[in-house]
Amino acid sequence: MARTAVMRLVELMVMKEDIRRVIEYLGRKGNFEFQDGVRDGKPDSSNAYKDMFDQLQAVRSYLSVAEPERYFDDTALPNADDIADAEKLCAAVSALRDRETKAADTLKRVSDTLTETKAFANLKVPYTELEHLSFLTLRIGKIDPAYFEELAFTLGSRAVVVALGDDKSRVLVASSKKGRFSVETELKNFNFVPLSVPKDFKGVPDDMITGLERERNELQSALDEIVAERRNFAETHETRLLKLLCSFSIGMQIQVVEDKLESTQLVYRITGWVPAADAQGMMKDLDNLTEGRIAVRLYVPEEVPSVINGREKVPVKLKHGKFVGSFERMVFSYGAPLYGTIDPTPIVAFFFTLLFGIMFGDAGQGLVFVLIGILLTTNVIKRFPAWNKFGPIFIAIGISSTIMGLLNGEFFANSEVLIPFGEWLTGLFGEPRERVLELMPSADTIGKMFLFFVFTMAVGFIINSLGLIINIINQFSLHRPGRALFGKTGLSGALFFWYVIAMAIRLVVVPGASIQWFDWVVIAVTLLGVFLAEPLERLVEGERPMFKDGVSTGIIVGFVEILDTVSNYFSNTASFLRVGAFALAHVVLGFIIFSMSSLAGGAGGLLITVLGNVIVIVLEGMVVAIQVIRLQYYEFFSKFFTETGKEFRPFQFRYKE
Repeated sequence: MARTAVMRLVELMVMKEDIRRVIEYLGRKGNFEFQDGVRDGKPDSSNAYKDMFDQLQAVRSYLSVAEPERYFDDTALPNADDIADAEKLCAAVSALRDRETKAADTLKRVSDTLTETKAFANLKVPYTELEHLSFLTLRIGKIDPAYFEELAFTLGSRAVVVALGDDKSRVLVASSKKGRFSVETELKNFNFVPLSVPKDFKGVPDDMITGLERERNELQSALDEIVAERRNFAETHETRLLKLLCSFSIGMQIQVVEDKLESTQLVYRITGWVPAADAQGMMKDLDNLTEGRIAVRLYVPEEVPSVINGREKVPVKLKHGKFVGSFERMVFSYGAPLYGTIDPTPIVAFFFTLLFGIMFGDAGQGLVFVLIGILLTTNVIKRFPAWNKFGPIFIAIGISSTIMGLLNGEFFANSEVLIPFGEWLTGLFGEPRERVLELMPSADTIGKMFLFFVFTMAVGFIINSLGLIINIINQFSLHRPGRALFGKTGLSGALFFWYVIAMAIRLVVVPGASIQWFDWVVIAVTLLGVFLAEPLERLVEGERPMFKDGVSTGIIVGFVEILDTVSNYFSNTASFLRVGAFALAHVVLGFIIFSMSSLAGGAGGLLITVLGNVIVIVLEGMVVAIQVIRLQYYEFFSKFFTETGKEFRPFQFRYKE
């Protein structure tokens, strides 16, 4: 069985003049994990690269340039020319932005003046004469135009509200002097802002309004030209801007790492983990990069003090092809295997594909999953980029579902289309039948359905057994023979499980067979290994006392372990009946869709078929996936994932986390 990748601890002593190039090399290779979490925390000094990166981000935002998703192939640490280009670009954009801001402010000021001027254009008598009326109180000011109608309604008969402009943002409010206090209170509630009107003011000359309109139009044209200049500038400098952003992104990450390394005045010390397969190549590359000005030492994990005393776990790296590798996140979502133990990912990939296909058997719907997987793998579907790495999973479960659909005769919930194929395939081995597997409940198919459920339980037995075997091998690999031999998931528990299954098969298959005395002896001996698991483990591994918490507590724990073992193994095996149940439910659901579409006929039948298949693919597909993951987690992982390791997370440059 495959194990986790062999790791080495690397210690680098780097001259100050080479440190940034060395960090750049490590970030590009993406196969080095710093031992002491150098990427965590805050830098101790200012980061000039980050300051320039932030300025370039502001430039990118102002120019409305889309942010890069990944680095360019030639992206490197910024040099003197890059810094000069960045400063020049920022200065040019800053001048352009200042011009645009100034033009926009001037346009707004002239536009506001024009609006206010138009508001008083109809006032043809001196305002002071109106103000001296003995029976009226006049107020001129600004309000939110959205509140004009509400203000007029609220004041009602207490005052007259007159709009002084087309946009109703300036109003004249006239009320009797007797009711002026209540009117002023209401005006405050509507955020009325009084405007001061010059004495003897009686309207605005028409030529003034014409002049202001002409000035506003000229300013608008000037602003439009600046905006067009900004667009042209963005198109001309977009590529250079994005390359500078990527360079300074790398630069600021290098600076963060550099600020956190152990160092003297001339030398930096770097320690971290690297896959053993990459160690020699990395040493050679670094020696060439620094022209020999570097000291490199390699350590096996057993030589590292922090690993020996248990303070540090060796990071775990799994190495697979594209298909099996797409299942790694499923394993790591449960936990990382311990370093040096068996890698369960290939087993997860095989049984996830198999169980999904059994429960979701439809040739047409399976082909939909295959198509989705191909589109994800080829990056045609770009709306969900994080899903592209799962393309091989969709292809695998699609093929598995298609094969199961060919066997049970289902094609987009239609149970008649594949009848010729079923007759041809079964005819090769004897009498032709409509389909290879008969899962639709009927009086004639009860026996076949029973055998199918037995098959799913057999698959569950294999999965449970593999989990037990992995745990036993892992415990011996970790030099824990007590845990490997005793306990629920040790050899004693495994032998109990296997013997009970074998005995049950014997009782069913062999005519007249019955439970014999030696059956009870084997069961008793294996359960004794479970009952005395804790003291026997401590005895074998040289720990004392054998009963850590006392004999009475050990006896109680032993009885609990026996009950847990018997009930768990029974439930673990019976749990796989759900595989057959979901396969049966899928066929029945397809039959319902096919029957409804047949009854409706025509366009209505076609609509039912399409909607029914979409619902099944989306909803039942998710339910089946969840059930398969649950079976993997509880029936397989639980056998050997008693302790988790640490996932290998190498340092690498990322423009966007």
